[in-house]
Amino acid sequence: MSSDLLRALTVSTAMSIFLCPEALAQSAPAPEAEAGTTTSEENEEAQAPAGGTQLDTILVVDVGAGANATAGANLITIDQQEIDRKKPQDLREVFSGEPQIAVGGAIPSTQKIYVNGVDENNLAVTVDGSRQNNKVFHHNGTYLLDPALLKAASVQAGVAPADAGPGALAGSLGFETKDAVDLLEPGRNFGCFVTGIWDTNSETFTTGVSGFGQQDGFEYLGYINYGRGGNFTAGNGQEMPGTGTDLISGLAKIAYESVEGHRFELSHEQVRDDALRPYRANVYIDRGAEPELRNYDLRRQNTVFTYTDTSPEGWWDPKIVLAYSRTQIGTLETDRTDANIVSPTDGATSSFNGKVENRFALDIGSVTAGFDFYNDRADLDYLNSTEPFFTDERATNIGAYAQARLEPFDRTRISFGGRADHQWFTGVDDSDWNNAGISGNISGEYDLMPEFLTVKAGTSHVWGGVPLAENYLQNPLWTYGDGPEPVTSNNYTAGLEARYNGFTFEANVFRTDINDARLPVFGRGAPVPAFTSIRTLDLVSKGWEIGGRYDWDAGFVSVKYADINADVDGKPADTEIGRYLTTPLGQIVMIGAGYTFDDWGVKVGGDIEIALKTDRTLVRHYTDPTSAKKELPGYEVVNAYVEWTPPSKPNFTLRADALNIFDEDYTDRAAYGQDFAELGPGNEPHKDPGRSFRLSVTARF
Repeated sequence: MSSDLLRALTVSTAMSIFLCPEALAQSAPAPEAEAGTTTSEENEEAQAPAGGTQLDTILVVDVGAGANATAGANLITIDQQEIDRKKPQDLREVFSGEPQIAVGGAIPSTQKIYVNGVDENNLAVTVDGSRQNNKVFHHNGTYLLDPALLKAASVQAGVAPADAGPGALAGSLGFETKDAVDLLEPGRNFGCFVTGIWDTNSETFTTGVSGFGQQDGFEYLGYINYGRGGNFTAGNGQEMPGTGTDLISGLAKIAYESVEGHRFELSHEQVRDDALRPYRANVYIDRGAEPELRNYDLRRQNTVFTYTDTSPEGWWDPKIVLAYSRTQIGTLETDRTDANIVSPTDGATSSFNGKVENRFALDIGSVTAGFDFYNDRADLDYLNSTEPFFTDERATNIGAYAQARLEPFDRTRISFGGRADHQWFTGVDDSDWNNAGISGNISGEYDLMPEFLTVKAGTSHVWGGVPLAENYLQNPLWTYGDGPEPVTSNNYTAGLEARYNGFTFEANVFRTDINDARLPVFGRGAPVPAFTSIRTLDLVSKGWEIGGRYDWDAGFVSVKYADINADVDGKPADTEIGRYLTTPLGQIVMIGAGYTFDDWGVKVGGDIEIALKTDRTLVRHYTDPTSAKKELPGYEVVNAYVEWTPPSKPNFTLRADALNIFDEDYTDRAAYGQDFAELGPGNEPHKDPGRSFRLSVTARF
């Protein structure tokens, strides 16, 4: 172990003891089943099993992240118990085992999430209820999240409720960060923990420390996490330049809850990734004088104020959210013909947003009604020494909505709702455009055989307004013609779930049609006018999923398969035309298992991801570059873990993960650029890490 690693671990431990004066008073941690708190008996009944997919949705489910679930919707929940089992270090590991959710990108700062083959920018994405507006640069990820801060994640694929927020074109995605009460041990008002993680492939060390507590109705939490390391090596032994780690993240929360149940919470989350990356961060492309690497300074912040009533009575169950989120990337643009011409460039997207709503309890269910708003902005500062420019696009939206969740008959659950939105859009030329639209959804489920077989279906029409253009593509010469066209979508989903003696079988079919999706380019020749910002495409993503799972007291085994195909303007999509829309996925199999030896305090498990080869990428789209196309090869990646919490020292946990055990040489199926043939040295997709062993230790005080 290096001296730097020893120093980091020593400093982390010292900080934890300093923050936790009760460190020497060891006490057993809360069992995993008790680690999270729920807001109602309905929520406790709806907790997903360890595999994370919950399809048997009851009438009203507070999934902890995003809007309440809707009966008949395809809901995927990653709860705190599942996160504790996985100990994820990036978004791909958060959603491992769910083939409907693909995460492309070999490093956290380039990862993008695709739900049913649709890019997350077409979902209503929230963090602690705050709308996210992260479309900065298409070679970066749209959401940099440190999973160490994460309590839960929920996805409503395809059909989303009206209270999920505006722009839920292909569903909703919600993240929730941890609260003090999620970490406190039973009977204690104060606690802390320290973690240390070592990755052998990239020689990356990550350390985190947190302190939290509650007293007289007040709650507080402080957490900071820091990671630093070198480049990783792919499965073929090749070092991948620009994959080092220099990440720092933090979370601060304070809350007060009165004896009457009035709860006020303020949280602030911040993440920064500042390191050398490939010139185009998610792919290696050699173009003229551009350097192989450049520094990317990626920062994201999220501040949220929330008011809720934890003791609602009758029709009074309010919720108020006021939030601000911002993502910023700073880097240097180099002229392709002259390496001496360098332009500092900074792009930022932000959203000031909020909502006021109330849930009306009825004898047969509930109705949630309210209004929300956002004020989004996308800025680009291009500081060229000869021709600098500053551009921005802005959008403001006000919406009103209502969503009913009812159980009108025995064995029947339905949900329906709608929203009306009005948007004001301002282009880079200060032109103003007003648009308005209506969205609606209906879904339901019926128990054909109570406690054994349930069928479900849903559909929605969504009006999404005019999305802002990516910052790094904004051009001060853009014109908007007769005005940008609002994007709309139609979603369809149907499925069934069977349950018997610990066995669960599920099957789903889905389709999403997105019309007039905006895909701006910096400049474009004929037949498209050179400086128009108006370019629209139509997306169809469809497929099906089947899965089986067996749960018993000590463990589980899960197998899932998904076949997802997407077309853009009637032709199979590739990663170039699919920017902010989709990516070619094809057939993916996910296998997972876990087992707990309670007497020894040992947990073991693992997962396998199998991607089958696909040749749909050989079809050339009319907008493609001239480079040759190629099919996507198949691959198999196997991971395993063992975790030990000594019964005699329950506040101490050791864990070892073996990642990509067989050293597979591959690029993740959802990654950018792998469907275009290599043009020569320096032009290749970004490969994923080869074999690595991750060692971690957690001490709780």
